[in-house]
Amino acid sequence: MFYRLMKATLGSILRVFYQPWIRGAENIPGSGPAILASNHLAVIDSFFLPLMISREVVFLGKQDYFTGRGLKGRFVAAFMRGVGTIPVDRSGGKASEAALHTGLRRLRQGGLFGIYPEGTRSPDGRLYRGKTGVARLALESGAPVVPVAMIGTNIAQPIGKRIPKLHRIGVVVGAPLDFSRYRGLENDRFVLRAITDEIMYELLRLSGQEYVDIYAATMKTRLAAAKKEPGKKQDAVAAAAAAAPVGAPGGRPVPEVTVPVPAEADAGPEAAPDAPGATATADGSTPAGTDARLSTGPDVPAGAP
Repeated sequence: MFYRLMKATLGSILRVFYQPWIRGAENIPGSGPAILASNHLAVIDSFFLPLMISREVVFLGKQDYFTGRGLKGRFVAAFMRGVGTIPVDRSGGKASEAALHTGLRRLRQGGLFGIYPEGTRSPDGRLYRGKTGVARLALESGAPVVPVAMIGTNIAQPIGKRIPKLHRIGVVVGAPLDFSRYRGLENDRFVLRAITDEIMYELLRLSGQEYVDIYAATMKTRLAAAKKEPGKKQDAVAAAAAAAPVGAPGGRPVPEVTVPVPAEADAGPEAAPDAPGATATADGSTPAGTDARLSTGPDVPAGAP
């Protein structure tokens, strides 16, 4: 009930001010379990994706959202529980396993489960190596994986900015991926990596982001260390970002991609699957391979294992 109330109230406000658009909504199954695997650019990803689809979807959220103190902390915790966010301890090991088992129960109940394979928000707007939890979830549940690309949320809400600025937000939904051919191999790490790389490749194609073949958490550590360098701090940060290996997941050829932009038909939640992309936009969106990489502000990661 709270979920529907938030979509009707807060959702209506967000639609008016941010004019979100969606393409490929018909790729989300109308019933039955499915995993929505999304890139992760900003905290508001978890607001706009549920807003733009008709079915209820729940995400994993970092445990910090549920342990805040004071009135604000209690409000955030209540809000997260109300919209169905599942708390996850990202310290790894058994804690991460417990979160994935919670997602598995959701899928076995026939629901939609959202996950960010990168494990944390992108520190610079690029797409990072996926963690294999999404592959295990797909094999153990048998549910299809629907790749979802969030567009422009990092521009509306750069890292460190709590209140998003007005900027149009997009959602591009790809065709479901079926991994039933690998059923029973959920403990094979090579299979898990191959599946994860296939998912990340689809996210690369849909989002138009540049792909970096390291984990986002690793890059955040490198950038944090570079910011502590004496002297030319910005040069050190730029060098750390530029030194990261770029390409395509699994050693695939790098596809020619562009960042999608809305067409005139994308004024609302209806899909316009044939709308073209663009190589550059006046609002600051840039194609893959450009050097509009770095954002500033404190590191406050969010996402899934």
